[in-house]
Amino acid sequence: MNEEFAEPTGEEVERLYSRLDKDARQGGYNLNQDADFVRGLVKGLLINVRRYGYQACPCRLAAGDKALDLDIICPCDYRDADVAEFGACYCALYVSKAVLKGDKELSCIPERRPPQEEREKIKQKQKAPGEREALGADIAKVALKLSLPVWRCTVCGYLCARDAPPEVCPICKAGKERFERFI
Repeated sequence: MNEEFAEPTGEEVERLYSRLDKDARQGGYNLNQDADFVRGLVKGLLINVRRYGYQACPCRLAAGDKALDLDIICPCDYRDADVAEFGACYCALYVSKAVLKGDKELSCIPERRPPQEEREKIKQKQKAPGEREALGADIAKVALKLSLPVWRCTVCGYLCARDAPPEVCPICKAGKERFERFI
């Protein structure tokens, strides 16, 4: 069997599980308490790393193109909204404190990710002049006073002022490609 596509070892699964758990706790998030379930998701993440080169959500169909899949790289862009509204993210890797305490039951989480055509329209709209530019005069005034650009993590909303985005978001651990220039 090609080593690149070999089944993840138990050691690899445990290593990523531990890292995700540590990162989640440090960032104020919670992993699902069902350890076997989480290990299955972690295994899927590892398989997707081998397949695509990035941690695409194992519960969604990835395009295999990182630029098209940025929104579903774990932690996905939809995690926070899903956890807040439903008590868990789409794949239930991350859960709310209410779910952990047993105050809220997990239920089916509807897909929040828009279809590909809508995502493309959203990206085009973000690139085109619009509301953000309508506020341009005010933003320009603020931006002129800043010595550095402000970057925003599209996953968790973390803001930082520096020459370039950080390699990894200190809150949600998303990679630098998940940052956008905010101001």
